[in-house]
Amino acid sequence: MESAKNKYQVFKYEKPEDMPGQKAIVQLAGSDLIRGRVQVVREGGENNLHSHRGMDGFWMVLSGTVRFYGPGDELIGEFGKHEGILISRGEQYWFESASDEELELLQMAAFETGVKVE
Repeated sequence: MESAKNKYQVFKYEKPEDMPGQKAIVQLAGSDLIRGRVQVVREGGENNLHSHRGMDGFWMVLSGTVRFYGPGDELIGEFGKHEGILISRGEQYWFESASDEELELLQMAAFETGVKVE
């Protein structure tokens, strides 16, 4: 018989008190199909244009402000608290913190079965 521990993942998010660098990632829960985490960014972000094969990404701002960009540094959008974006697998993007407040981003990732995520 499968235990409840194998069926459910319970989590609680706590913002890191002492971050050694400019960015921290707090893993919340995950499976082979989905992953949830919070990215805490003091400044900067993911500044290299990139994409993820086999992974759709969902970001929602918990605090701060973020700007997402596409190819050619084209602004996709600026998002504040409780706003966000879904980026389909294979689409190129990068993001940066856009306020003095520390950026906290809830990130959910969904993985395509049988595709190695890059």
